[in-house]
Amino acid sequence: MTTTALTVATASPATPWLDRQRYPFKSRYIELDGQRLHYIDEGTGETLLFVHGTPSWSFEWRDQVKHFSGRFRCIALDHLGFGLSDKPEHAAYKPEDHARRLAQLVRALDLRDVTLVVHDFGGPIGVGAALEEPARFKRLVVMNTWLWSMAEEPSVRKISGFVRSFVGRFLYRVLNFSPRVLLPASFAVKRRLSRDLHRQYLAPFVSRRERTAPWVLGCELAGSDGYYASLWQRRSQWPALAAIVWGMRDPIMKPSLLAQLTAAFPHVPVTRIADAGHFPQEEDPAAVSGALERALQTS
Repeated sequence: MTTTALTVATASPATPWLDRQRYPFKSRYIELDGQRLHYIDEGTGETLLFVHGTPSWSFEWRDQVKHFSGRFRCIALDHLGFGLSDKPEHAAYKPEDHARRLAQLVRALDLRDVTLVVHDFGGPIGVGAALEEPARFKRLVVMNTWLWSMAEEPSVRKISGFVRSFVGRFLYRVLNFSPRVLLPASFAVKRRLSRDLHRQYLAPFVSRRERTAPWVLGCELAGSDGYYASLWQRRSQWPALAAIVWGMRDPIMKPSLLAQLTAAFPHVPVTRIADAGHFPQEEDPAAVSGALERALQTS
């Protein structure tokens, strides 16, 4: 039986690294089956729900939360194993597990008329949650993500297979390879990720036992093909796709993935950010917020 509890807390002494100038939000927690998941809930009005991927956390959405919280209710969760949430070494960390927990948060907060904004693994996680609670979601905005099987993407399958290997596991679990190396490599303009900013992505994974969740998702790039395929098969049931935003210099989510989305949804507005990589919300937050502003004007 699932247990749910909501609490509010300030930053704990265990997070002295947290940059409160960049991330000046009140910390809140939902307890699900004995594990605490951190989230922020800022502003009032129609709800914007921001969903991150790996090796990230709600911090990546800070500029959008600041931009919109004067007019909207902005919610961003840290998935179990990420950010300020608990990081049990042995837990259910596949995309469908994160989707189930996100749906529980949506129900616990009784969210309605939600605009869902997703990035990276946040795509299959967020859309999976929306398909559990379709009546609660109004719009969908996607950014550098995928929502179908990766069986036909050999480069992605190669990456996923490497992460599963002994060497990949060592790099992820021992050397913190995902936030330390892969994240900065995904930026189109490397100087945009300063040392202080990079620390906000490194610090949540300070110990080996806290690095399980990023490793599992790396394995699941191609390991959850059945789940991804089921999302694509049900795309007629998604919330209305209102906008696509894409960093065009993304070394992983390449333009071929964008082409699959635009072929299926030819009338959806696309914002192509030419000089951004995998994290457009970090490299060009104004462009991302502008695209979201336009999406919010749709019915």
